[in-house]
Amino acid sequence: MPSAKAPARRVSTYKIVQTVLGILFAGYLLWRLYVVFIGNPAYGSDTWARFIISGVILGSVYALIAIGYTLVYGILRMINFAHGDIMMIGAFGGYFVFEALKAIPAPTLTDPKFTFSDAHPIIAVLLAFIVGSSIAALSGFFLEKIAYRPLRGAPRLVPLISAIGASIFLENAGQLLFGTQRRDYANPLILTRGDGWNLPIGGATVILPYTGVLTLVVSILLMVGLYLLVMRTRLGRSMRAVAENKQVAALMGIDVDGIISRTFIISGALAGAAGVMWGIHLGLVYYYVGFLPGIKAFTAAVLGGIGSVPGAMLGGLFLGLVESLGPAILGISFQLKDVIAFAILVLVLIFRPTGIVGEVLTEEKV
Repeated sequence: MPSAKAPARRVSTYKIVQTVLGILFAGYLLWRLYVVFIGNPAYGSDTWARFIISGVILGSVYALIAIGYTLVYGILRMINFAHGDIMMIGAFGGYFVFEALKAIPAPTLTDPKFTFSDAHPIIAVLLAFIVGSSIAALSGFFLEKIAYRPLRGAPRLVPLISAIGASIFLENAGQLLFGTQRRDYANPLILTRGDGWNLPIGGATVILPYTGVLTLVVSILLMVGLYLLVMRTRLGRSMRAVAENKQVAALMGIDVDGIISRTFIISGALAGAAGVMWGIHLGLVYYYVGFLPGIKAFTAAVLGGIGSVPGAMLGGLFLGLVESLGPAILGISFQLKDVIAFAILVLVLIFRPTGIVGEVLTEEKV
């Protein structure tokens, strides 16, 4: 009988420690909020506005990448750690589109410095998104065919190792194809980085960048479109059926392999669009550009509730805001913002493993 009670005591002790740590962290956070905003304000309202704008824009990109993790996890119950590198491929696709359009002169304009991209920015941006998303979607399709489908019946650790190997392969392939140098996105003049609307806040001028607004608007449109696709279309119903039970879905006449392939195509297209937005807004792309955003997007997916599309959206936006506001609130160097992002992952796994939009997992899904 004593041995039967021991596990209960261990669980009770764990919950007590968890509660105490949660109270201490909440108390420290409240104290820092008091110091920063009331006791000894280090920043004005204009600076906080800049932090919020930056966080929302960055969070929208994280959310878009996190949805790709969520879609694949919902179907295969695996984490596609090569997803960030698919984003890198899409970013380079958009980069080469802009470079090609910059090489075409615009004869309708008198200034010879103007190019086709400057004269027709909407067409240039649309082409960049189409090419970047298409190349990334195709990469996602072949990634599933080559790296994951042969391991469909293997233990779950095996495709996870394959995903890590695929990530390393794509990064090295990108290094060989594109070189190691950082490349600057040649945006159309209308999307010059640093330009935007001037907002008077707190007696100062805060710039709302054009590139940031484009990133946020496109992210919201893609996320809403994906949600409608999953919830309102025949393909979406098939995806949800396969996610629930592959065997039953196959018995109902659903092409399980086809649905999985389409899921990778959709997640790849979203990652490619995120890569183009990353290049347009932040400017620099290189062969390793997708690694850190990919890991942070995974953190956002876990934060929102892995397997939940709305949760991935909320988790991405929340992570972007925390990464932007966290160093200022905690009084630490802004170079440690990555530490905050991964500390959140640890805290979520400790205190709420199901995330913000928690999913009640059945034994089959665990």
